[in-house]
Amino acid sequence: MSARILTRIPRSGSHLVLIPSYNPGPKVYATVRAALDQWAPVWVVVDGSTDQTAQGLSAMAEAEPGLAVFVLPENRGKGAAVLYGLREAQAAGFTHVLTMDSDGQHPAERIEAFMQASMAEPDAMVLGVPVFDASAPGLRVKGRRISNWWANLETLWAGIHDSLYGFRVYPIGPLIAVMNRQPWMRRFDFDVEAAVRLCWRAVRPINLPAPVRYFRPEQGGVSHFKYGRDNVLLTWMHFRLFWGFVVRLPLLCFRRMRRTGG
Repeated sequence: MSARILTRIPRSGSHLVLIPSYNPGPKVYATVRAALDQWAPVWVVVDGSTDQTAQGLSAMAEAEPGLAVFVLPENRGKGAAVLYGLREAQAAGFTHVLTMDSDGQHPAERIEAFMQASMAEPDAMVLGVPVFDASAPGLRVKGRRISNWWANLETLWAGIHDSLYGFRVYPIGPLIAVMNRQPWMRRFDFDVEAAVRLCWRAVRPINLPAPVRYFRPEQGGVSHFKYGRDNVLLTWMHFRLFWGFVVRLPLLCFRRMRRTGG
């Protein structure tokens, strides 16, 4: 996309698009361009990639006034890359970030709607609810129901419609505060734990639909999800969150009674 087109997009001083990226392959360039078509600024945090996309994105940023690229020297995990971007964004005066994956699965055309919802209710978080098409692996679709059930139990059904979908708008301050208090949320456990712990801090979820598309390898799709490793990580995460839920149960019950008028 040309710089001439980018100048037509108002540059937000409060909300930015944050894209953590680890070895996404060439799909990342189309993903970033699609985001730039919808919003400015867009930041990419390259999480120790070894596929030359760090160099390509850095070159892209030189020609794109709405794009900034941060390159981490080694892979630390999605949550760690997001936290790095959050701290940089807060230091630059931003209040909210929309996170999206770098592999093209998330719908850039929904960025503006999510940002507008966040601006209307800045104390809330805006969570994407995935709308799957035929490309979605059945095991992934069915398996996320387990995580969703646990996340809703752990928040006493505070309104998390999908716990795993990473297309979201977060208020920066509360999320940094959550992540600074404990060492987890640095890898694949980030999305679920962020939603649950923000609910514990009384950050209300707003749920909006967002299509998701899975690309086959011959289409340039790259997946770093490992069923064994990442399901073990999620199981350990929900074990920790469950005991956190038990400790907070009286407070969560009080909040639920207030919501329902009980």
